[in-house]
Amino acid sequence: MTVLKRLIAVAALALPMVASAEEVGQVSTVFKFVGPNDRIVVEAFDDPKVEGVTCYLSRAKTGGLKGGLGLAEDRAEASIACRQVGPINFKGELKDGEEVFKERTSLVFKTMQVVRFLDKKRNTLVYLVYSDRLIEGSPQNAVTAIPIVPWAQ
Repeated sequence: MTVLKRLIAVAALALPMVASAEEVGQVSTVFKFVGPNDRIVVEAFDDPKVEGVTCYLSRAKTGGLKGGLGLAEDRAEASIACRQVGPINFKGELKDGEEVFKERTSLVFKTMQVVRFLDKKRNTLVYLVYSDRLIEGSPQNAVTAIPIVPWAQ
């Protein structure tokens, strides 16, 4: 194995576990003559470290020529709703503020991410979605919480 292949393998193992989203649906919000329309997309992803939890994210995606080419910057607003969809099992130690989902929302400098907190006092998982940018982030955010309760069989 070459040195480059070994470095790539080590780097892949060092990356944090981050979920990938699948699109559930979308609606068009602004008609564009050239390229795709502006739209709101609803995506679902499972928490990679908490079995039995699925999060639903809705957010704006910019269309038009720039959006179609992947050059547009999407808006910072997003909404999140996480739900218990089965028995909750932890796949390792949870860290407060741990990133569970991240997606680029502009060509280079802007990302949207979801982080998880464990509220031990209330036995609840809390998920926060926000957008950040290399120079200036956005205070716009959304939060959802899931009480950890036994799953009815």
